Amino acid sequence: MNNKFTLLAVIAAFLNIVAMFYCGHCSANQPLDRFYLMGRGALHLKNLRNEKEARIHLLNRDGSFNERGFDDVDRVFGFPTEEKGEHISPRLLFMLSYFSDQVAPGKMITIESGYRSPDYNNKIREKGANAAKTSAHIDGMALDFWIEGIDGKELWEMVRAKNCCGVGHYGGKTIHLDAGRPRYWEAATSGTKSEKPDDNRHIFLSTDFDRYRRGEEITLSLSGISTFGFGVLPAAHLYNSADVEQPIPIAIQTKNKSGCIMISDHKSSRFLSASLPPKLPAGKFRVKIEFCEKPFSQMPSEVFSNEIELIR
Repeated sequence: MNNKFTLLAVIAAFLNIVAMFYCGHCSANQPLDRFYLMGRGALHLKNLRNEKEARIHLLNRDGSFNERGFDDVDRVFGFPTEEKGEHISPRLLFMLSYFSDQVAPGKMITIESGYRSPDYNNKIREKGANAAKTSAHIDGMALDFWIEGIDGKELWEMVRAKNCCGVGHYGGKTIHLDAGRPRYWEAATSGTKSEKPDDNRHIFLSTDFDRYRRGEEITLSLSGISTFGFGVLPAAHLYNSADVEQPIPIAIQTKNKSGCIMISDHKSSRFLSASLPPKLPAGKFRVKIEFCEKPFSQMPSEVFSNEIELIR
């Protein structure tokens, strides 16, 4: 019996080697784990505001994104997909999947607040809600949620320890999670009721994925914008985490010949595209863009993206 199993193991190993030999190029076509935190991609969502509910699979069996699943998410979140030209943030959803898998796999995630239109966000601010002027909810990058039987403070501490995103806790079982810059807060430190002018000081640059292959197109999106009517220079740069002294130039695609790509509305802020160099070394990078035609002196002159990883 042992000899039989040994023979089968040898045959299996041989077949694996043959497959690798004849399909050396196949890995380039395989789906990547696009995000650092992904989970299984299975979510059971219910939105208390619109009473919509769905069991969702974000991934197909081959690991590619399930477009129908993202459509279902948008429906539950109340996100105007056609108007926006995008989905609720995939990074947010995969982080949600990752953390829910850690504490309560398969349990229903109850959404207290998903997508908010700018008008709705202003209305609830006027009523005293903990809502920032430039809330990530407006960009489809945030949700406030709870999972029955899970302590909100403990879940907040778990997310906070990953330093991956925005996470807030206002007491009780509900926490806020967003795909913005890494930060954390509680009710006393949220700063959502501040009356200071924002002046685009909290603007954030994010990439569509965390992991890329050489030569791929990368989509850059701006969020946390308080005032539109500013520009972005088409000359962006990649900064290698291991060699910050030698930035690598990349060009943002534009038909604008004035040298300043104007960001005049939400849609123009969400779809800045560039191609990654085909000979880029493997490693971790951040993208830096610079602003032009700034409407406020307090607005930063430049902003760095979240960290991305280039694989071979």
